[in-house]
Amino acid sequence: MSIVKINRHWLIKYKLYHLPFWCLYHYVWWVVALGNPLKAASAMIILPYAIKFSFYVGWQAIAVYFNLYYLIPRFLEKSRFTLYISCLLITILGTASLIVTGYYLGAFVTGKSFEALYGPGNYCLYYFYSIALPSTLASTTLAMSIKLTKNWIQTKRRQQLLEKENLETELNFLKNQYNPHFLFNTINSIFFLIHKNPDKASVSLAKFSELLRYQLYECNEGQIPVNREIMYLENAVELERLRLNSHIKVNSEVSQVASAPFGIAPFILMTFVENAFKHVSKQPGERNWISVKLHIRENQLDFFVGNSTSYDTYTPMTPYKGIGLKNVQRRLDLIYPGKYNLDIQCRPHSYEVALQIQLSALPAPAGVNKIAPPSIMYK
Repeated sequence: MSIVKINRHWLIKYKLYHLPFWCLYHYVWWVVALGNPLKAASAMIILPYAIKFSFYVGWQAIAVYFNLYYLIPRFLEKSRFTLYISCLLITILGTASLIVTGYYLGAFVTGKSFEALYGPGNYCLYYFYSIALPSTLASTTLAMSIKLTKNWIQTKRRQQLLEKENLETELNFLKNQYNPHFLFNTINSIFFLIHKNPDKASVSLAKFSELLRYQLYECNEGQIPVNREIMYLENAVELERLRLNSHIKVNSEVSQVASAPFGIAPFILMTFVENAFKHVSKQPGERNWISVKLHIRENQLDFFVGNSTSYDTYTPMTPYKGIGLKNVQRRLDLIYPGKYNLDIQCRPHSYEVALQIQLSALPAPAGVNKIAPPSIMYK
């Protein structure tokens, strides 16, 4: 290991690179006390003032780092406040005493009296303590303030990064949790149609392949064009419509806005539609219905889903249990805080969901041509 690396290691380990800061800090105080920058600078290099200056810089730096790296971690961070304050006061008093010895050492080295060195005055131990003690207390307080502020900023930054990572993880979990839920229900529908109507099953399988294509290749971003989500919603409604009997009437009013530059979180709407098809009443001779409406006005998406229900399955508090509805409500809270309104009305013979979302514009495309994903179905 080279000498340069060894010196750098010592500088970092023992905070020796902080010495210029402490020299500048005390120089500024001397400028304030003497009122003359040149006089303060000359006093730093001329005996006996240089001895006094070095005592201030050295001992206060030692006291500061003793407090920061020993007393605070050992006592303050462990909530041992009485012991910490006691040790800190002893450290400040001991440091001030060591600094006071610098005054006497300077006078001893030069062989001059304090009056000859510092001018007329009543120089005693109390006088020197009255200067060294406040100075030590001020430097300790300043260092603690800088250290605690730095720790607070770092903790806040780590907390923000952690919250961001947790948010992204939770959103991905909720979205991925929805996909198996949708696939399971859709496969069940196709399996039902294979036995009931093979022709409809073939059409359903083609629709299903388009939905898989959308999930695998087109909705991996946090926000996708709203028109793509609308197309997905229409395909899903048509797929669900195929397996329904003639007793259920489906009304779909979905408006495509070709020029809409807005984005939306993928799969944020489909859960409500899926619940409507899952829980719609199927009573012969009665009015069984599903209604899906979607319109965009300026940057607001208005979405309505309603379905008829049987009175014997009506539950006032939580009509639809399961992970689907809970997940989409949680995603709305995470992605659109304060930018959406969800109103769910559960009545004895109907269940209605009204959702308004304030959409945001998608960022401009980067101009990279993407290769079209392969079709799921073999031709």
